[in-house]
Amino acid sequence: MNTITYKNVHNHFKINGYHLTKEDLCRIAYSFIKEGADFEQVVGDFLLDWFDDKSYIDMYTSGTTGEPKTIRIEKDAMVQSAIATGDFFGLEPGNRVLHCLPANYVAGKMMFVRSFILGLDMDFVAPSSHPLEHNDEKYDFAAMVPLQAKNSIDKLKNIKKIIIGGVKVHKSLEDELIKLPIQIYETYGMTETITHIAAKKIGVEAFTTLPNVTVSVNEHQCLEILAKNIRNEKIITNDIVKLVSNTQFVWLGRYDNVINSGGIKIIPEQVESKLSTLIPRRYFVNGEQDDILGEKVVLYVEGETMNIDSSVFDVLDKYEKPKDVHFIPKFKETATGKIMREESKKLTLI
Repeated sequence: MNTITYKNVHNHFKINGYHLTKEDLCRIAYSFIKEGADFEQVVGDFLLDWFDDKSYIDMYTSGTTGEPKTIRIEKDAMVQSAIATGDFFGLEPGNRVLHCLPANYVAGKMMFVRSFILGLDMDFVAPSSHPLEHNDEKYDFAAMVPLQAKNSIDKLKNIKKIIIGGVKVHKSLEDELIKLPIQIYETYGMTETITHIAAKKIGVEAFTTLPNVTVSVNEHQCLEILAKNIRNEKIITNDIVKLVSNTQFVWLGRYDNVINSGGIKIIPEQVESKLSTLIPRRYFVNGEQDDILGEKVVLYVEGETMNIDSSVFDVLDKYEKPKDVHFIPKFKETATGKIMREESKKLTLI
């Protein structure tokens, strides 16, 4: 049996209809770098990095909870991640897949790696917020961020299986997706875990880990991940979860977002979930210093000032109800579309 390594390209691999070898891909990489559009130049750099003599690739984190940083990822670990994804989602050589993500970050890079390693027939298109706008092709598999899925609702039926990640799927979008006659999964992961290490079908509460991944929690109820085929040591996260088993968990929120209001710990993401169908704009909940409570719950809403009836907050527990509502013209976001809470708060309308 042949050992699968990052140095090999599966003989079923195609990109935009063409069978390509390692040598072909390196030639295309030079062409992308010299003459390609911005999104192609990034791919050209990645291809040359992938096929060079180094055993690793340097990647950038998205900066969700701080400054973006560079981390070093072993190529063999990326191969193992691709194989685990293939096993979990039943991907087979020759399956048609759509690549519509930017290759600047790990999710876009991993779509290429899965295609090389698993022998997928990949359509590679410019990343946009409307990836299926002029595309009526049929696919076995695709990866999207929630905005892309929302803007493609009418055409998603052309894809048998879709994974959605990068940002949590909003309840209103989940309600639309669950009606579609296809398999749609929300994924959990980060750059440090080489994209997703767990997934759940839309409408299901608990994430299930991919093969060879187990989970636990620490004293703060934050998720710890052991993915032996990817890293030898545990990956410690700031995600508060409810542990179901060592392969299943329910995501609750971020530890660094927790509000301590009068001694009661409030997870903003849980409050946001309760309000998910009641506020017609983007919003988030965060804590502000308070002389009496220590911290108070504050609701931040994107856009111009509007009236929000107090009855909207009847779905919340006493301690979860916002003490103030602030409006922000436009939220600050990371490159992957995640709301930057602290940076956005500074833009509050006076």
